[in-house]
Amino acid sequence: MAKQYNPNLVEKSWYAWWEQKGFFVADSKSSKPPFVIVLPPPNVTGALHIGHGLTAAIQDTIIRWRRMSGYNTLWVPGMDHAGIATQVVVEKKLMRESKLTRHDIGREKFVSEVWKWKTEYGSTILNQERRLGVSLDWSRECFTMDDPRSKAVTEAFVRLYKENLIKRDYRLVNWDCVLRTAISDIEVDYKDIKERTLINVPGYKDPVEFGVLTSFAYPLEGGSDEIVVATTRVETMLGDIAIAVHPKDARYTKFHGKFAIHPFNGRKLPIICDDILVKMEFGTGAVKITPAHDPNDFEFGNRYRKRYNLEFINIFTDDGKINSHGGSNFEGMPRFKARVAVIETLKAKGLYRGDASNEMVLGFCSRTQDVIEPMIKPQWFVDCTGMAKDALNAVFDEDNKKIEIIPKQYSAEWKRWLENIRDWCISRQLWWGHQIPAWYVTLEDDESKEFGVYDKNWVVGRNEEEAQVEANDKFAGKTIIQMVQDPDVLDTWFSSGLFPLSVLGWPDNTDDFKAFYPTSVLETGHDILFFWVARMVMLGMKLGGDVPFRKIYLHPMIRDAHGRKMSKSLGNVIDPLEVINGISLEGLHKRLEEGNLDPNELDVAKAGQKKDFPSGIAECGADALRFALVSYTAQSDRINLDIQRVVGYRQWCNKLWNAIRFAMSKLGDNYVPHACPVLSMPFSCRWILSVLNKAIDKTVSSLDSYEFSDAATAVYSWWQFQLCDIFIEVIKPYFNGDDPKFESERSDARDTLWICLDTGLRLLHPFMPFVTEELWQRLPKTSESWSNESIMITKYPSVEEEWTNEEIESEMGLVEAAVKSLRSLRSQLPPSERRPAYALCKSDQIAAIIRGRELEIRTLASVSSLEVLADNDARLAECGVEVVSQHLSVYLQLQGALNAEFELEKLVKKREEKRKQYESLKKKTSASGYKQKVPQNIQDDDVAKLDKLVRELALVEETNRNLESTIAEDR
Repeated sequence: MAKQYNPNLVEKSWYAWWEQKGFFVADSKSSKPPFVIVLPPPNVTGALHIGHGLTAAIQDTIIRWRRMSGYNTLWVPGMDHAGIATQVVVEKKLMRESKLTRHDIGREKFVSEVWKWKTEYGSTILNQERRLGVSLDWSRECFTMDDPRSKAVTEAFVRLYKENLIKRDYRLVNWDCVLRTAISDIEVDYKDIKERTLINVPGYKDPVEFGVLTSFAYPLEGGSDEIVVATTRVETMLGDIAIAVHPKDARYTKFHGKFAIHPFNGRKLPIICDDILVKMEFGTGAVKITPAHDPNDFEFGNRYRKRYNLEFINIFTDDGKINSHGGSNFEGMPRFKARVAVIETLKAKGLYRGDASNEMVLGFCSRTQDVIEPMIKPQWFVDCTGMAKDALNAVFDEDNKKIEIIPKQYSAEWKRWLENIRDWCISRQLWWGHQIPAWYVTLEDDESKEFGVYDKNWVVGRNEEEAQVEANDKFAGKTIIQMVQDPDVLDTWFSSGLFPLSVLGWPDNTDDFKAFYPTSVLETGHDILFFWVARMVMLGMKLGGDVPFRKIYLHPMIRDAHGRKMSKSLGNVIDPLEVINGISLEGLHKRLEEGNLDPNELDVAKAGQKKDFPSGIAECGADALRFALVSYTAQSDRINLDIQRVVGYRQWCNKLWNAIRFAMSKLGDNYVPHACPVLSMPFSCRWILSVLNKAIDKTVSSLDSYEFSDAATAVYSWWQFQLCDIFIEVIKPYFNGDDPKFESERSDARDTLWICLDTGLRLLHPFMPFVTEELWQRLPKTSESWSNESIMITKYPSVEEEWTNEEIESEMGLVEAAVKSLRSLRSQLPPSERRPAYALCKSDQIAAIIRGRELEIRTLASVSSLEVLADNDARLAECGVEVVSQHLSVYLQLQGALNAEFELEKLVKKREEKRKQYESLKKKTSASGYKQKVPQNIQDDDVAKLDKLVRELALVEETNRNLESTIAEDR
């Protein structure tokens, strides 16, 4: 074995061998119980980031553990076409490289460019996942736009449409003027604007002011009077169609039935005074009825539209400019530049009446940061009401609970969202995605031949031939001029929502679907609980006949070491491969330069990298990265990732490496593992097996309850603090020479060492697959282990009842405490110097233990001898002292190095510490209601603790007096 652990050498070959051997492949015909996870498909927008690394680390830990525990494990890989995100990235690339837009090259060629992007970055993602060591079943790899998944998407749309759960309607949608598409409610980020605020908006050189209420006057017909209205979106007045007046406003009620005249286009606006403003709890005054610019205004305006047969005028183009309906003086102006122009024109006409700060809520697209423009558009919608109720009951119906959400805190969010669900807009005005399987039929007797004018003219089918049959039946006796498929595509979350179904072959009743649906657990970030998870549950229950998974585990979101969200523009996004392989600062800069950042963003990002990674990132390997990420999961809803913690686990891998090197040197070339009776083993061997049992129990129970950090801590603590720090050290005397008195102990130590390493590596394997495979392959094998080619198909450790020994553990606890105290005293000596040590015991039982464990204490504490003395022994006067417990103090011969004043100061501090503990506990037990409210077992524990503290205080006081006497005699 190499003297040093090298992650690159260890990790470079095992994965290909695992894959070639077929260890990852699930068998749909297996008699083993299934355990299935569907990997949340990463977007094909680029390389994976460290958040994907967290997902991979957690899920591979689960899958490897379940595989070793006897399950038929299936972990399905895939990628998501990510409609909006991918189209945006490719459009930026096209503009950067060719100065062309997608409209310049046309839909067909643009989609071809996106497929090229998918091919390039899809392979990058697959390489990253393999380097992380994930045991995915690559034989079942899929892509949301491959043929089987596209078939499932079409089938789902058709079925939901036929059940009247998908319908087309004119409704208010969240419109992104940069993307020129509708987006869903949950893709909108809302910000509270408290007062006048300047905000940078994409496409505008100067910041745009929001949080302003602008007042202006409409002259009445005949010019005899005016009516004043106020709005936060003054540019929308170009589309005003009426004015509503509150019936309690004496100023304006007299204008009911009259008309105001639009100052820019002469349009007559009816003035309406009725009860709608009262019912909607508007204050007194006049309100303009306008193209909706927020959902509340839409509801308000829609009531007037329906009651008075008004027709909204849309004044915006899809890219957020004023159209011809807005008037020729403003046509072509971007909406927020038109705002300034409208105000200037109102001032010029003498109609401007001032402005004031106004608190408001503003919606932004989570992807582009564009200000959302609510528009009335014809779109396809899914009626989610019934499906949402089923998804809610799946979590909360205690009599028929089908899904458990972990951590439980997110159940409340599940309930809040599903109880307030709205119809889901699934149309997207994009070119990349699943084209909607609906065709618009133009009939000969249609008054208007414009595409999409008549809602009744739509037909839906699995393909054009089926749609044609549907059209012929629906419009029998009429002449069909043409049928044109809807150019829009489906929301990416629609296809993603079908993923647990489609990856297993749905809508066909495949062997995989029968064997593996529902899946076992959905593991993902809590940020997409509603984007994706809830929709999978709704669609899975509706179309698959059952929930898509039994458990939902939501992991924290990764932030940088400063707690900031990871962002390309901040330069803090980390590629897992950069941590695995290591990278220089120059390499980090180069990666930024090859991205889509503009020059200003690039400078900021580089500065951020230089601050956080002045020397780049050290090579850590996949195992260290995985272990660090899993260990971090205890951090509530976010992880502040410090790369130095990963470096620490890489160093720990070296400790494992050295432990195996030590073991191999002690086992010898001809060692053959064999069963050995535990009861006849030396103390240290029985102890390490007992604490190994506890580590196994804690690890398995923590994995079973999805407490991954606790599981990782249990494994780490046993390896680090019990095996390496204690057991390997304490058995070294057995191997120093060939002393015949240790012959039996040497043999038992070899057997125990082999058991520990074999079991410990299997226990650790799901967390650190590469280094454990490398080290396990080097261990001598039993006849049973020879039958397993790889550690990943061995049996996961389980508790061995005969190993458990609480009495031995208690004794070792006393040994460790004594050693810790002696090491504290030794810190005053040169590291290589060994001195005699003594123990003062207050009970025969403690004295017997100390005498019986003299070798272990002497070895671990690095003292030359250990002797139990009476408290009046003169040798103690030349010693430093530490109080271990109420029954034990240890002394170290420090003649020539003893600082009595220092020792006395330590004892005084210890006395004050114990006194504070006693007073605090005494106050607790004396509090009003303590005996009535506190359970009896806790009261008993508190009494025992008080008694222990009293004894410890007495021992400290006695030691203190003895030392004071020694100091006085020296003087």
